[in-house]
Amino acid sequence: MIHVHWRGDFERILSSCSHYYDNSGQVKVLDDEQRATFCQTAKGIAPGGLQCIAFAHKYFSKEEYINERVHRKVPDKDLILLGFVGLKTSCHPGMKQAVEDFRLAGVDVKMITGENVSIAKSIAMECGILDNDESIVTGEEFRRCQEHIRMQRADNIRLMARSSPLDKLLLVQSLKQKGHVVAVTGDGINDAPALRLADIGLSMGIQGTEVEKENSDVIIMDDNFASVPTVLRWGRCVNINIQKFIQFQLTVNVAAMTINFVAAVSTGETPLTPAQFLWVNLIMDTLGALALATGKPTDELMKKPPVGRSDPFITNIMWRNIVGLASYQIAVILALKFKGKSIFGVNENVVNTLIFTIFVLLQVCNLFNSREFEAKNVFKGIHKNKLFLGITGITIVLQVIMVEILDKFAHTESSKEANPPLSDQLKQGTLIKAVNFKSRSLDMSANKREIMLDTRIDVKKKGLIRIKNPLIAINRR
Repeated sequence: MIHVHWRGDFERILSSCSHYYDNSGQVKVLDDEQRATFCQTAKGIAPGGLQCIAFAHKYFSKEEYINERVHRKVPDKDLILLGFVGLKTSCHPGMKQAVEDFRLAGVDVKMITGENVSIAKSIAMECGILDNDESIVTGEEFRRCQEHIRMQRADNIRLMARSSPLDKLLLVQSLKQKGHVVAVTGDGINDAPALRLADIGLSMGIQGTEVEKENSDVIIMDDNFASVPTVLRWGRCVNINIQKFIQFQLTVNVAAMTINFVAAVSTGETPLTPAQFLWVNLIMDTLGALALATGKPTDELMKKPPVGRSDPFITNIMWRNIVGLASYQIAVILALKFKGKSIFGVNENVVNTLIFTIFVLLQVCNLFNSREFEAKNVFKGIHKNKLFLGITGITIVLQVIMVEILDKFAHTESSKEANPPLSDQLKQGTLIKAVNFKSRSLDMSANKREIMLDTRIDVKKKGLIRIKNPLIAINRR
């Protein structure tokens, strides 16, 4: 004889039993009265958070067992009940804190389990998921509801007990039809349909099956639900960093295009050359993206409401910042373009260099403004982001190199050209306004000689001064 054993949920095992063992070890028929007694005992175990597990077995002959195994079906009827025990089912460490973090972030947590109502209710209350009994439903009740009723009840459900994989799939469908972004966790092969249908499927890396992992989007390596808030935190951080970069880039592009368009229409010349445009894009698309995309998640991210499926990516606050910052940059650069000569008293090349340098420095300021959308203090926590500070410094250093060293490429005028030293000024004749000549005597009544004097001073030949253009009559004795 071969003993085949079953183990599982008390109610399911008991429904398949026709006999049981009494205290003396004798096999007796399981009548309705004894069955009710066992059920009452099991119900007394459940409220304490104990999961009732039943054990049963059945005798098979060798031929019967082999025949049943060939057909891959061992009958689960006429079993003999061996007994049942209560196992303590407790929350994972950090589970209650994770549920609180989700609620603070505006995420509704629902528990779907195959346990009976009493055990599931005890676990849900311990984890902080369940508030009242009105949020409890069984899988069979939910399955029998019509589609429009399921959609009405889907939002209020906090606990679904005695559920099957089909019930979980129906709940996910109802929530998605109402416009919710749904994330589902699963640890078995039966959860694969719900994981695939959900917007975000999270599978378990240790206990999860390969089928489940293939149908999921995120794999939790430590099988701990407390790690899911970390996923949410980083997901929101990535989303907000992308928004920061989009705001930064739109501000740069709107300002640059408007400046060049207005200047081209007004004067026929653009203040920013193609090479300078290339340099701005090179710096801002690489260093700017790296500076804004490396921000780490903060606790404030978990206090913001979740982003809906139909919410615009570029929010009204972002548009406000883009328009405000771009308008300021446009006003500053156009003022330099049209009034730069009179304000600073310099030539056209110096004005264009000022425009190019100030425009780049405005984008450095724009980096700081893009760190926060609404907060007034854009420098909050900046000391923690060493990479951001380093990239800002590198941008400024590269701009100095571009103007001072690569001036030919950028079509700029370096500080040496704008303010040459005295020796260079003497060579170029830009400083001399008058020349005083000393001699022993100058007599205006002597014979006049007209000479051409050159304003360029040849410092290489000592004592020789040649002045050009002014026709001077000198009386020499």
